[in-house]
Amino acid sequence: MSTRSIDRIIMPPSPHMVGDGFRVHNFIPGSVPGGMERTNPFIMLDYGSKHYFAPSNTPRGVGVHPHRGFETVTVAYQGRVEHHDSAGNSGVIGEGEVQWMTAASGVLHKEYHEREFSKQGGEFQMVQLWVNLPAKDKMTNPQYQSITRDMIKRVELPENSGTVEIISGKFQGVQGPATTFTPVHLQNAKLEASATIEFSFPIHYNTALLVIEGKINVNGMEEVSKDQFVLFRNDGEEFLFKALEKSVVLVMSGEPIQEPIAAYGPFVMNTRDELIQAFADFEAGKFGRLED
Repeated sequence: MSTRSIDRIIMPPSPHMVGDGFRVHNFIPGSVPGGMERTNPFIMLDYGSKHYFAPSNTPRGVGVHPHRGFETVTVAYQGRVEHHDSAGNSGVIGEGEVQWMTAASGVLHKEYHEREFSKQGGEFQMVQLWVNLPAKDKMTNPQYQSITRDMIKRVELPENSGTVEIISGKFQGVQGPATTFTPVHLQNAKLEASATIEFSFPIHYNTALLVIEGKINVNGMEEVSKDQFVLFRNDGEEFLFKALEKSVVLVMSGEPIQEPIAAYGPFVMNTRDELIQAFADFEAGKFGRLED
């Protein structure tokens, strides 16, 4: 086995608002040289670092908007989000839960702070990933996976040093609950101070870390602090990190989809003609109906 080295450590870029409810730092594609192609199948990563929202009787969020050609994955760390889509799915993503929405052939959805959370106000912290789909699956029917806390698989580390929560893919032979179209590993490592953990993924998988809480040392060489993003090179399989204080780290690794990417706004396809068709289908009402 060979060690996977760090390509770059990225500081959180200046935040911007998505709608009026999501204050995010865009790491992918905006902060990564090579953009979507470099991190494929992870083609967008918005990180809502910890932010306090004051109480509001009108839930903040994002109104009805379309997607086609990929999946949206929302991981909730603090706060609660409510979701509705034109395929008839709805629900609340609570702390420690995940929503995995396959937009595929096209869906309208809206997402906003859950009503009671909005009334109370509080700390809000979330990750939204866009996961690419291969060309053969981009026009399949929309799907929805609501992954609750009791569904997420956990591996307890030795000597009560921490836990790995497996959303998708495997860790130490334990398979996460999310179903994926291509190999995608998405896991939360929750470590006590001084705990060390090792991961191994195929050398060609694009792999990254996001430090949600705390501070870590990667491969005994580089310190990475809260809200920083680590992109690895494709030069080895194994890497490890040590928690320098109590830490939470989102680990992501996936097999790249070796196909052209044509992206514009809420659509990610393979060709410009497919993008034009996506806009035409959306304007023709082919993504269904959803009230704002």
